[in-house]
Amino acid sequence: MNSSLRKAGHPAKVIHPIGLRRHQVQKLLRTTIDERSIERRIDVLSRRFFGYPYQSSPLIGSAEVAEVFTASFEEFDCVTYIEMMIALARASDFDDFSDCLRHIRYHKGRIEWLCRNHYMTEWIRNNLRDGLLKTISLRTVPTVTRERVLNVVNGLPALRVRMKWVPKTAFPRLAQHLKTADLIFFVSTRKHLDVFHAGILVRDGAELLMRHASRSQGGVVEQEVREFMKANRMAGVIVARPR
Repeated sequence: MNSSLRKAGHPAKVIHPIGLRRHQVQKLLRTTIDERSIERRIDVLSRRFFGYPYQSSPLIGSAEVAEVFTASFEEFDCVTYIEMMIALARASDFDDFSDCLRHIRYHKGRIEWLCRNHYMTEWIRNNLRDGLLKTISLRTVPTVTRERVLNVVNGLPALRVRMKWVPKTAFPRLAQHLKTADLIFFVSTRKHLDVFHAGILVRDGAELLMRHASRSQGGVVEQEVREFMKANRMAGVIVARPR
């Protein structure tokens, strides 16, 4: 639960996002009260939002506009969909949910535009450090390591990052080891961007599916990963597992 974040030295004060009411969160949490694993909770919760509309740039804040901690169950982009599902799956109540979502979205939980995890490499790295995720690495699956200078977010200074990913051609060797609730991030072919899309994986026997908020399909959908990869250019993928 999110209390582990507070034990790790994060502020004890709970800040609730605007746009949600306590009863909304509590009602959703009751649907997974009997589910003991985070994988099952993410599976149950993420399925509830099929068909909900896609919203580009749903957060409030920019280099010129003060950041506002906000959340909505009415519409998502690919990142807020993942954030909301993980925060719900880790929470026991509204306070837990609010605190977890804040630490997932912001470096050290600081509600400031500059502290928002704008690039997904930052998002992954900071959530790994907070113990919310763990890496999935296999010696039998090849990886590529490259440095990139990220500069596509207006108002942010350029950020140099070292990235490691599984090439698109090697993904079938990784896919057999992935399971429901694993997160997948698609590495851009653009040299100044790290990741262009992300989703939640679902294992259905031998088939690997992805739940994601899709701009092109207008909302939250489930589709075969191989179908998405066939239709989109990418350098490869990064995967992580919620803890």
